[in-house]
Amino acid sequence: YLLDKSDKYDSRDVERLQQDDKWVENYLIWRHNVVDDTLKMIDESFQWRKEYTVNDLTESVLPKWLFENGSLFLHGYDKEGYKLFWFRVKHHIRDPKQQLDKKKLVAFWLEHYAKRDHGKPLTVVFDMAETGISHIDLDFVRFIVNCFTDYYPNFLTKIVIFEMPWIMNAAFKIVKGWLGPDAISMLKFTNKNDVQEYISGEYLPPHMGGTDSFKYSYPPLVDDDFQTPLCENGPVTSEDEHESKEEMDADTKETGELNEEQNLNQKKMNSVEQISKSEETDKTDFKPKNAKKALTTFKGPLLHISPAEELYFGSKETGEKKCLIVLTNVTKNTVAFKVRTTAPEKYRVKPSNSSCEPGTSLDIIVSLHGGFAASLQDRFLIMAAEMDQSSGAGVPELTQFWKEVPRAKVMEHRLRCHVVESSKPSSLTLKENSFNIPAKTNEDLHIQLTRLLQINKRLQEQIDRCLWFQQLSAVLSLLSVSVVAFCFYLVYTQRS
Repeated sequence: YLLDKSDKYDSRDVERLQQDDKWVENYLIWRHNVVDDTLKMIDESFQWRKEYTVNDLTESVLPKWLFENGSLFLHGYDKEGYKLFWFRVKHHIRDPKQQLDKKKLVAFWLEHYAKRDHGKPLTVVFDMAETGISHIDLDFVRFIVNCFTDYYPNFLTKIVIFEMPWIMNAAFKIVKGWLGPDAISMLKFTNKNDVQEYISGEYLPPHMGGTDSFKYSYPPLVDDDFQTPLCENGPVTSEDEHESKEEMDADTKETGELNEEQNLNQKKMNSVEQISKSEETDKTDFKPKNAKKALTTFKGPLLHISPAEELYFGSKETGEKKCLIVLTNVTKNTVAFKVRTTAPEKYRVKPSNSSCEPGTSLDIIVSLHGGFAASLQDRFLIMAAEMDQSSGAGVPELTQFWKEVPRAKVMEHRLRCHVVESSKPSSLTLKENSFNIPAKTNEDLHIQLTRLLQINKRLQEQIDRCLWFQQLSAVLSLLSVSVVAFCFYLVYTQRS
């Protein structure tokens, strides 16, 4: 394909394909490990990506009115913790002149999310309330469907269709023909009575029977996960009086406490630095035994963050209520950081707004308040930016710094929550000031899934061979019976 069509691909996509195993694996999984089909999908998606200049799509190259329209955006999560990609059909009017720009908007959002959350699957919601004939645009719907079936591998979990008008039944029969058998099973037709089987009320607007007060607006670009700023060190609850008193004392002596925490962590610092250095050494030496450890660290331009993707909390049965985030400053300047969460009423983060000196590491303790349980929908955002050497690192200086720092200079990294049902946590979970090494990572599960698919494929081939032999045996048996019958017939006719 590269020899024949190299001019039809974006060189950045080819380079990524050669370096990103997970991207290749997603293509293989989506095409059931059939290599020829996978190659065809990569070829088609790469040509499409270059045609639509996907790698260069930004807010500045698309008409502003597309963002202001509010027909497409990302917001909230379904009950399985997957991000929701909303298509508000009533805001879409069929217009051939605007079709290309609207399609590029879809590509922009998908690429924006894929880069931000490393290709985590999406749930598509077609909100068809208050729609009519003027909103039916099969070409645009087909494009959205093709994005998931042909261009973004293993990116779709389900399509939730809310209150589809009866007049569109015929149109969606055509849509089903485009989806194929695998994707058809992902279609979920819902109304007010049953939509909460898939999406909880906290992420549904009132007209869908939910309580979500979110109102789409632009600018800025929707980053709805973290609309609510995190209170300093989290909110104070009255569920545990002893804990509340400690929190009150901590809030009144915040600056001193931060310094004290850093002093307490100074003993840990050297060991954490040694771990980071050993990971770097292991990476250069290519030692497979430490591969799993490397996967738990996100290596950003300003900070290395561990764990890389998920905070593991225990269920109510296991009782694990604390997790540890380790930040390591890899720059030559002081790095300011803030931690925000989608559920500030649940979590206490210490410290949530501080700085990290060059070459040092800092522990952030994330703890659940009593009576609360971690949820798959909960998210954390770590924001970091380099400070000038002349800037102070006190609370007033940090407050002023975050007001003035340009967004382009801020590094952002997101962490999801994971609830561990077993008594053994599989992440950086803080329990009696000790580190617990992850038992399983997403990469391990992907590898196991790939192996299972390969085993399944081999079993299917064996079954096919058995069936072929069975059919061959039946044909041979039938021929034998026919020959014997013919011989008897000849003998009988000769005697007659």
